[in-house]
Amino acid sequence: MSTAQERVGDLPLATGPLGEKPEITGHHPLLRTGGIFAAVLLVTLLLAAVHLTQGTADLSIADVVRAVLGLDGESQAAAVLVASRLPRLLAGILVGAALGAAGAALQSVARNPLASPDTLAVNAGGYLTVVLAAVLGITVPFYLSGLLAFAGGLTAAGLVLALARGGGSGPTRLILAGSATTLALSALTSVLLVIFEQETLGLFVWGSGSVVQSGTRTVALAAPVVVAGLLGLAVLAHRLDLLALGDDAARVLGVDVRTTRVLTVGVAVLLAAAAVTVAGPIGFVGLCAPVLARLVARTVPGLSRHTTLLPLAALTGVVVVLGADVLLRIVLPGQLSAAVPTGIVTTVFGAATLVILARRMRDSGPAAGGSTAHVRPRTVRRAVVVASTLVVLLVGAVVAALLLGDRLLLLGDVANWAGGQAGRQVGFVLDQRVPRVLAALLAGAGLGLAGTMVQAVCRNPLAEPSLLGVTAGAGLGAVCVILLVPGAPVWILSAASTAGAFVTFTIVYLLAHRGGLSSDRLVLIGVGMSAGAAALTTLVIVVAAPWNVNAALTWLSGSTYGRTLSHVLPVLIALVVVTPLALVHRREMDVLSLDEDTPRALGVDVERTRLLLLAGTVVVTAGAVCAVGVVGFVGLVAPHAARALVGSRSARTLPVAMLLGALLVSVADTLGRTVIAPAQIPAGLTTALIGAPYFVWLLWRQRSSR
Repeated sequence: MSTAQERVGDLPLATGPLGEKPEITGHHPLLRTGGIFAAVLLVTLLLAAVHLTQGTADLSIADVVRAVLGLDGESQAAAVLVASRLPRLLAGILVGAALGAAGAALQSVARNPLASPDTLAVNAGGYLTVVLAAVLGITVPFYLSGLLAFAGGLTAAGLVLALARGGGSGPTRLILAGSATTLALSALTSVLLVIFEQETLGLFVWGSGSVVQSGTRTVALAAPVVVAGLLGLAVLAHRLDLLALGDDAARVLGVDVRTTRVLTVGVAVLLAAAAVTVAGPIGFVGLCAPVLARLVARTVPGLSRHTTLLPLAALTGVVVVLGADVLLRIVLPGQLSAAVPTGIVTTVFGAATLVILARRMRDSGPAAGGSTAHVRPRTVRRAVVVASTLVVLLVGAVVAALLLGDRLLLLGDVANWAGGQAGRQVGFVLDQRVPRVLAALLAGAGLGLAGTMVQAVCRNPLAEPSLLGVTAGAGLGAVCVILLVPGAPVWILSAASTAGAFVTFTIVYLLAHRGGLSSDRLVLIGVGMSAGAAALTTLVIVVAAPWNVNAALTWLSGSTYGRTLSHVLPVLIALVVVTPLALVHRREMDVLSLDEDTPRALGVDVERTRLLLLAGTVVVTAGAVCAVGVVGFVGLVAPHAARALVGSRSARTLPVAMLLGALLVSVADTLGRTVIAPAQIPAGLTTALIGAPYFVWLLWRQRSSR
C-alpha cells in the first residue's frame, strides 16, 4: 500500500484483482455490478430528462418527448430543443465522461486519490493555450485548438508529477505542486485577459467552465476524440490493475511501468483537453467523480477492477456535470442560468470533496515541507548587514516607484511636491502615485509578516495565507462590497474583507483540528476552501456585474490602481497591532516551529498561542487585501528568503521578511506601471509570476534532497 493511500486511510485506491478482499455476500458479484451500473444510468437518465425541460422557454416533459419523437414537426419546442438544450445536454455528457475517466486514470497512475486534471494543472495549462491563441488573433479549427490544449495540459501535468514524484510523495505535496503550477499559469492567463481585453472578450466566464453550446458541431467534433480516449483507457485497464500492486510487482508480472504511466497520463490529458476545448476548464469533476466511484466500488467485489471502475467513473462524471447544471438552473432560473458557468457549482462541490478527503487523512508526523527551524544558523553581524542592505534597496525602490510610471518625474519634482510648490500636472501625478507606493510597501510588509507567522505555526515552509484560504476569503468579502455596494466607504470594505478572512480561517481551523492540528490537513483544507471561495467570487462577479468583469479581474489580480490614503489605513493599523504581537511571541514561534512535543514540555500553551498567531495573520492579510487586492506568494517567498539570509530565529526573520515583502510588492507594482505604460499589469500577477516559479524550485530542491 502506498504512502498516499495510507494517509488518506478510508479511501483506498483500486488494488486490482489480486489485491481485493471480497465480502461475504449472498448475491452474485456480477448481479451487484450490473445493479450499480443500472442505478447510476437511471440517475443519469432522470437528470437528462429534467435537464431538457429547463430553460427560458416553458416546456414540459410531454413537449420534450413529442419534440424528440418528431411528432410536433417544426414547432417551437423542437426548435428550442435542437438549437439549445440538446447541445447543452450532449456537452454535459461528453465532458462529464471525459473528466471522470481521466481523473480515475490519473489517480491510479499517481496512486493518489487527490490526483485529477485540476490538481495536476491540466485544465490550467489547456486554458492558457486557448487564451494565448485568442490573444494572437489565430482562428484555429477545433482539432488544432484541442491539440494546443493537449500540449499545454500535458506539459503542466508532467511538471506537477515530476515535482510530486509521480504522486507517491503524498497528497499534500501533490496539491502544493499542483497549486503552485496552477497559480503560475493562471497568473499568466490573467495578464493576457487584462491586457488584451477585447481579444479575449468572454473568455473569463468560459474559463470557469460552461456547457452552453450554440449547436452540436463542437460536440460532434469532440465525440470521436473522447471515444478514442475511453477506448485507450480500456486497453490499459489490465495494466493499471497490475500497476496498483506496486512497481516491483508489476515489473515481475511483465508490465512496462514507465510506458504504462506515460501512455495513461497522455490519454487522460487528451480527454481533459477535449473537455476544455468543448466547455472550458470545468473544475474538480475529475476529482469528485472517481472518488464517488471508488466509494461505490468498495461495496462490490470486482468493481474495483479498472475494466469496470473506469466506465463507472465516466458515468459518475456525467451525473456530476448534469447534476450541477440542473441545480444551477433550479437556483438561478431564466437567462441568468445561461450566464453563470456550470463549473462554479462543480468547483464548490469539488472543494467540499477535497476538504472531506483531507479530514479523513491520518496524521503523518512531521509537516510535509519539513520544519522551518532546520536552517543553518547565521551570525548577528550577517543579520545586521542583510537588514541594512534591504533598507537601502527599499529606499531605492521607493524612489523608483515615485519617479517611474506612465509619466517620468525627477527628484526635484518630488521635492517641490513635498514642499507644496509643485505644478498642477506634477501634483496630480504624485497625488495618485504616493498612495499607491504606500499601499504596495505596507501590504508587502504585512504579507511577509503573515507568511512568517503561518509557516512557524504550521511548521511548513511551503505554507502561506493564500494556500490556507485566508486571502481568497478576504477577497470574496471585499468583492461583495465593491460590486454589491458601489461607492461604499473604505471602513465597510475593510470590515467585509476582515469578516471574509475570519470566516474562512475559522472553518479551515475547525475542520483541520481533529485530535490536534495537523499541518498537512490544514494545508489541504485551506486549498479546498480557497478554491471554493474563488468560485463563489466568480459567481458574484458574473451575477452582480457581468459588464464590469475586467475591473473586478484587475482588483482580484492585486492592483494598487485608484488607491487613496484611506485604503492604506487598515493595513497600517493591522501592522501596528500585529507586529508587536509577533515580536512578543517570537520565542514561542521558534519553539512551535520545532515539533509538537517540545513547546508543551517547555510550558507553552500551544493551542492558545497558535490560535492567537493565526488570528493575527488573518487581520494582517485582510488589511493587505484592502490595500492592494489579492496578492499571492509574497507570504511564501519573503519568509523563506529571510530564513535563508539570516537564519530561522523569529527575532531576525520577522523584520527581514517584512522588508523583503515590501520590496517585492513595491518592485512588482513599479514594473507593472512602467513596462507597458500607459497600460498596467496588476502587481499581484507580477508577484505570482515571480513567486510561483520560486515555489516550484523549492519543491524541486526538496525532491532532489530526498
